[in-house]
Amino acid sequence: MSINDLEARVDPAAHGTDADATVAALVARSNALGSDPRITNYAGGNTSATGTATDPVTGEPVELLWVKGSGGDLGTLTPAGLAVLRLDRVRALQHVYPGIEREDEMVAAFDHCLFGKGGAAPSIDTAMHALVRAPHVDHLHPDAGIAIATAADGPALTERIFGEKVVWVPWRRPGFQLGLDIAAVERDHPEAIGTVLGGHGITAWGDTSDEAEANSRWIIDTAERYIAANGRPEPFGPVRPGYQALPTEERRARAAALAPTIRGIAGHDKPVVGHFTDTDVVLDFLASARAEELAALGTSCPDHFLRTKVKPLVLDLPASASVEDAIGRLHELHEQYRADYQAYYDRHADEDSPAIRGADPLIVLVPGVGMFSYGRDAQTARVAGEFYTNAVNVMRGAESLSTYAPIDEAEKFRIEYWALEEAKLQRMPAPKVLATRIALVTGAASGIGKAIATRLAADGAAVVIADLDLGKAQAAAAEIGDTDRAIGIAADVTSAAAVERAVQETLLHFGGLDLVVNNAGLSLSKSLLETTEQDWDLQHDVMAKGSFLVSKAAAKVLIEQGLGGDIVYISSKNSVFAGPNNIAYSATKADQAHQVRLLAAELGEHGVRVNGINPDGVVRGSGIFASGWGANRAATYGIDEQDLGAFYAQRTILKREVVPENVANAVAAICTADFSHTTGLHVPVDAGVAAAFLR
Repeated sequence: MSINDLEARVDPAAHGTDADATVAALVARSNALGSDPRITNYAGGNTSATGTATDPVTGEPVELLWVKGSGGDLGTLTPAGLAVLRLDRVRALQHVYPGIEREDEMVAAFDHCLFGKGGAAPSIDTAMHALVRAPHVDHLHPDAGIAIATAADGPALTERIFGEKVVWVPWRRPGFQLGLDIAAVERDHPEAIGTVLGGHGITAWGDTSDEAEANSRWIIDTAERYIAANGRPEPFGPVRPGYQALPTEERRARAAALAPTIRGIAGHDKPVVGHFTDTDVVLDFLASARAEELAALGTSCPDHFLRTKVKPLVLDLPASASVEDAIGRLHELHEQYRADYQAYYDRHADEDSPAIRGADPLIVLVPGVGMFSYGRDAQTARVAGEFYTNAVNVMRGAESLSTYAPIDEAEKFRIEYWALEEAKLQRMPAPKVLATRIALVTGAASGIGKAIATRLAADGAAVVIADLDLGKAQAAAAEIGDTDRAIGIAADVTSAAAVERAVQETLLHFGGLDLVVNNAGLSLSKSLLETTEQDWDLQHDVMAKGSFLVSKAAAKVLIEQGLGGDIVYISSKNSVFAGPNNIAYSATKADQAHQVRLLAAELGEHGVRVNGINPDGVVRGSGIFASGWGANRAATYGIDEQDLGAFYAQRTILKREVVPENVANAVAAICTADFSHTTGLHVPVDAGVAAAFLR
């Protein structure tokens, strides 16, 4: 057998027919459970299966454990996301377990139990799967299950709801000891099919994959039915007058008006991307009399508060309060939140604790409006909001039956600042150069704009593609990725109202705005005598007026956020170079060029940089050249239109054709920290045109 053959046989998904079937069933079960948000959250919970494969070294059968690896997501799990361990070696760790005070050491011990390359990194929850004798185990975070787990009389409720089939396990931080606790339940209660883990979630097991999934669903469904049948009708108390949800349009306008302030609050210590949620679950909670009281108790499930922080910031004003009053109060509450979080850290940190990770909220709740959630990227921000929605459902269920009693503050701190959690954070890849930045690019469905949007997204930015053609804008965004990376919107930059809507859509989807590229444009190549008043107005409306409107709307956001930002104008070599038959186009490009200088001077005090890019001869992929400009330019120079790009290249100093990606590269570069001290600059991207050198 060759080394390659050996490695193939050790691959987690290639152990033979029986092993393949075990893995396939595990992945299918995981995907089914993980795709339902009432069952578990993104990247929350884990599943496992045991089975037999052939050891490629000895040729003998070996019993293996396949378990979802650290950081994986059940809903999208593939075989590559499974950790693969020798079951006998994991279970043998019981004999060397040094006790709960040193149980963190057991995570490193899992590495010595891997089969072959081991697949994904084993998670802290590996023990709860390996030590239970049942071949298939699920650990999940269903809202209804956590509601029982966080109820003050959770043990009694567990017995009342499930009888002997489900056993209460008191709160214990995830780890090897919790695995031993669950294994003891399974061993000592042969009638049991699972557990409720105090303050945390549930486990279930079965002899087959189908049985494990059925048992998980039975526990969840039974809890849901019991809460629905026996819960109090108003667990959050009566509706507070004035705190009800605003009408949809008013609500979203208010959200957009507050978004810059709230993002500045959430990003005080480190930059973040945001997400806005105004579901009925959130709005009904915020309208209730007990919302502030319950929110102050914080979340309980470790997956929840690791994503949302121990508690949210809640605006304590009715929806009828003015935007100005709301903004003023948010700043006051932010100072209080930061002081409270610092005090929380100081109460529990010791000499071995990691440094404080920032004292700003990740969840901000605004009555009548909704929830703003934040994270290191758009997906993390969105998921944080989903987790807090789950937490609201948990509070509702617990308060329906009993009293919501999450794990205490000291235990939350132990998990939030756990050495293992810190190590996981340190293992994360370094962020891309434009990570956490939110970009709005106009005229971005094709040509230069599309290339710019694509490059900014590749460098880590969340991108909004704005274009007159909504379908093309959405198609261009879809090419970049899902809606956590890019969205397409319709925008007519000649309309102040349309521009305001585009900025509002950006704020509501990504929570803020950092980077604006004024790229929308068109060109009519005509001589002075052929240029009509309508031609002149159209050129100036789209580029001069359009850039002004976009920059004005964006500047209001950038100033209110207080995080600085970039405005980039895609001007032209023609802004400084005089040529025939383009009076309207070149004049409006000169207008844009001077807007760069004017706004650089005006917005600098707010940390906003304004710079321009001066391309020339971008024929390939250009919407402008395809719409008749290219044919006119070619006729002006007496050449075939298909040769226009090569013609432009030969007249440059470098003899190189300029393509959209060259312009995109310049935009991406000038928006990085490498140009942190540069504003009011025009960067030629023309392969060298001496007559257009800036003087």
